[in-house]
Amino acid sequence: MMRLARVAAVRWAGWAVMLLVAVFGLYHVAEGGCAGKCCRGTDLTCQTTDWRMDRVYGTCFCDESCQRTKDCCFDYPTECPAQPCVVSEWSYWSGCAKPCERSFRVRRRTIEREPSNSGEACPPLEERAGCMEYHNHLGQHCAQTQGPALITSVEYGKGRSEHSLYGDPLNSGFCMEFKVETLTPHCMVENRPFTRWMQYLREGFTVCVACQPPAMHNSSLSCHGDGSDSNRDELLQWQAMGSPHCRGTWKRVQRLPHCTCPQVHSFVFI
Repeated sequence: MMRLARVAAVRWAGWAVMLLVAVFGLYHVAEGGCAGKCCRGTDLTCQTTDWRMDRVYGTCFCDESCQRTKDCCFDYPTECPAQPCVVSEWSYWSGCAKPCERSFRVRRRTIEREPSNSGEACPPLEERAGCMEYHNHLGQHCAQTQGPALITSVEYGKGRSEHSLYGDPLNSGFCMEFKVETLTPHCMVENRPFTRWMQYLREGFTVCVACQPPAMHNSSLSCHGDGSDSNRDELLQWQAMGSPHCRGTWKRVQRLPHCTCPQVHSFVFI
């Protein structure tokens, strides 16, 4: 109905303009153009009389919908330029939602300027990534002791503290190399901002996984599932943090002081 009303209004105004032009001559019968008339959304009252962008003189519009209906005034692009959405920087990552179990962390950003004149829409304002806390609400240490090794992007390790609560330097850990034997198809289709790293897991590829505090056990100086006590032919299980359906198996290759794999093939134990 809105579209039909708009077409009818344009046709009626067009005949009126033609009559006025025939009587009074070729000059603007009203002050035209979009100067000061830019409107949001669809607004049938946001119109004037001037040359349209298709070089037809008559009723033209200055609302956002005119670009779709092809009846904008000639100066719409300059008087009503597209303004994209502007958002703030990301906040710091929150802590894990739940301690001592597989969970997620959140970061957010806010809209500083809404888009206008068909400008680029706002991007997502919240992101989540898998994580695990190693202290409960009472400050007591807890760690995973069963199930597959949990891994995540090497970027997660960059946010870990290098010192204890007392300021003492923490053990820098070590790196374990694995050869990926199998993985589920779900790893290939993950496309969320903080799960795309899973796409780089491939069968037959060698990957590096860093074992660092707090994932490293204080007594054994190892990480759950790192394969330290397994032989090279033993098939070990792993799971990607943030997507319970992305999982697979690998075999231990070697232990190194530091990881040397390309960044896309470097991960950390959780």
